[in-house]
Amino acid sequence: MKRETIVAAISFTCFGVLVGWILGTQQAAPAPAAAPAPAAATAAAPASGSTPPAQPLDLQHAADLERQANADPKNAAVRVELADMYYDATRYELAVPWYEASLKLDPRNVKASTDLAVSYYNLNDVDKALAQIDRSLAIDPRHPTTLLDQGIIRAFGKSDLKGAMESWQRVIDVAPNSEEAKRAKQALDGMTSGHPGGAVPPSGGRGGTHLP
Repeated sequence: MKRETIVAAISFTCFGVLVGWILGTQQAAPAPAAAPAPAAATAAAPASGSTPPAQPLDLQHAADLERQANADPKNAAVRVELADMYYDATRYELAVPWYEASLKLDPRNVKASTDLAVSYYNLNDVDKALAQIDRSLAIDPRHPTTLLDQGIIRAFGKSDLKGAMESWQRVIDVAPNSEEAKRAKQALDGMTSGHPGGAVPPSGGRGGTHLP
């Protein structure tokens, strides 16, 4: 089952447009009141210009995995598999408890930890998502996917462009030849090209801006 970050489907052209929109909002409008974070599929515009379709949920297989998990309370792997299935079907509210259960058994699974963070983000709990990202980076501070996701959550969940730039620059520093680094560079290029003079102002703690 193919797993993707929340920015895996971003088109390189769309990303600059979205970043420019955030910059324009920050420059032209008064500070907005905090609002719920957008769903990741909306915040991170997919290459097709529409939300990528969820994978069909195999209810029978999900039920089989749940039986396996209940029969083997120390099996972290089956819990991750079940969480991944719900995640891919965009049933994040069902994925979360299984990721949480798996991490109680295997707390150093950085991938599961980051997928849990993305699930929180998709459920509009940005603060919890960022806290979980911090836990992932405590496990592996050089994990490029986690750093990439941290940047997108900071940018689109908190309008924290300065923090997002730091995350994406870190991706480039730790994994310069990776696909994540290519996307991080595109994100940074979108930010600098979206602001006159190439400088990105700090967000000033303004968060929760909804994307169109």
